Amino acid sequence: MVAKLQQGVLPFKIEGTDEPLIARAGLVLPYEMAKALKLPQVIDRELPMPGSGHGYKPSQFVMPMIIMFHGGGKKLEDLREIRGEVSLRELWGTKELPASCTVGDWLRRMGKDGRGLRGLCKVNKHEITEVLRRDSRTEYTLDTDTTVIEAEKAETTWTYQKEKGYQPLLGFLFQLGLALGDEFRDGNVPAGARAVEFLDFCVQMMPEGKRIRYYRSDSAAYQSGVINYCFGHDMLFTITADKDEALMETVKSIKPEKWQPYEKDREIAETVHTMNKTKEAFRLIVQRWPKLQGELFDPVPYCYHAIATNREEPAREVVRLHNQRGQLENYIKELKNGFGMDWMPCGETYANAVFFRIGVIAYNLFQALKLLGLPAWWRTATIATVRWKLYQVAARLVNHARQVLLKLATSVDKINLFRQVCRRCLQVGYG
Repeated sequence: MVAKLQQGVLPFKIEGTDEPLIARAGLVLPYEMAKALKLPQVIDRELPMPGSGHGYKPSQFVMPMIIMFHGGGKKLEDLREIRGEVSLRELWGTKELPASCTVGDWLRRMGKDGRGLRGLCKVNKHEITEVLRRDSRTEYTLDTDTTVIEAEKAETTWTYQKEKGYQPLLGFLFQLGLALGDEFRDGNVPAGARAVEFLDFCVQMMPEGKRIRYYRSDSAAYQSGVINYCFGHDMLFTITADKDEALMETVKSIKPEKWQPYEKDREIAETVHTMNKTKEAFRLIVQRWPKLQGELFDPVPYCYHAIATNREEPAREVVRLHNQRGQLENYIKELKNGFGMDWMPCGETYANAVFFRIGVIAYNLFQALKLLGLPAWWRTATIATVRWKLYQVAARLVNHARQVLLKLATSVDKINLFRQVCRRCLQVGYG
């Protein structure tokens, strides 16, 4: 008899309800920030509108995807979870959502002629501008690097990691963690391709009154064009140098007495170097350390690491500043793992480029929420932490006395935090 009545191990029964409940009420917060930054209006302004009056607006495609990324979804099928949050969509004023297959077709249309990518670039610039104009700094540090996205698609090519996929190039502002630029690429495109053009693109993404003062990169940007660009735009740089034949000859010419103890078994020295097409010479900060095991026909007993720079600080300080670009890996990890950009939904590269840029916009919206909406101690929180603590809060939607009430099933402290974020969003949008 007990086996017939009991549905599981614990003593409860499972039933459905028609009550206006919300499982992820915290997702109202990123949407609140998006409205404060006027993202839906900018999306509809910059992206191509539907051919008929009965079609979906661009924001009806982009905004559900952004909220899906915030909620932890990564596939187009996950949009069904947003569709299922009827009461949450009522708060947003979104009655209808396009089907997953319709979203896939829209991604292909937007990517095929490039209009969608260009429009999303303007949306991202608007978002970045709104954040930066509320920041007191005027000079920032740009870190760039590529990342590999594995994908077994018909169009994908082999990457340097010997796996098929894509290799987008990304640029982040070190101080705020904002994704300033993205260029979606095939896996076989060299990491250093279009390095000067991408650097200039990131410079153009900065709003008036703000500038990139310091540029950091790995050896992919060790090119005469990049170095000339930095000198020509009064930009400081530290770039990991390629250990080519010319550089190694310069390193070998450093006198023994110039080498100074650095860390553990490492030594450090500096010299001046130039490349065939660079207009000015630059400093070369070199570290060396003994090889653990020498090779039979290798007369060089040291391993070397060199940094090309035009900074004037002592060599140790230059190395410390350059090593701070390690934070870039955390930003990329958050974008890929936190916002689902480690997986691409479409077989066409141009459609995936649109999908990826929407992911970048969702990531920057999260940075805006932390910088402009949440208290300061949330700024180091990852999206996984915010999902667990804020987004996954149950609530009930109540219409009472011509007011819409969102009743949260959580602690008083968290309810006050929700109110604080909403007030700050109101100040961002209308203050």
